[in-house]
Amino acid sequence: MAPGGRLTVRRAILACAAALLAAGCATPRPGEPPSEPPGIRYRCEQGFDFSVLFLDDSAVLDAGPRGQDFLLRDAGGTTPRHTVWSNPRMRAEFGLGAGEREALLHYPLQPLTVRCVRG
Repeated sequence: MAPGGRLTVRRAILACAAALLAAGCATPRPGEPPSEPPGIRYRCEQGFDFSVLFLDDSAVLDAGPRGQDFLLRDAGGTTPRHTVWSNPRMRAEFGLGAGEREALLHYPLQPLTVRCVRG
């Protein structure tokens, strides 16, 4: 092997070691609370909050101990920023209000409508 080849292998090993160290630093320590779930946070008037992660034609609502809901994009919405998502258990509307920071969660089986605000 040529001397230049050893240097390239050495750089590759050092780069891998640095990547592993960086990954280890990003991992939470035992006993630390888990980081916030990804997505946009909302606070609701019923005393709970959730985060929503929008994907292509779906949204995942994560309410922590209350569980997750996987919603599909629905037709509807009165403005381009007003979007509607649903599954058999719930329907969610986002982009409401003057600042488009409000959301409504509709639970037709209970029946219940919950008002939420981003932030």
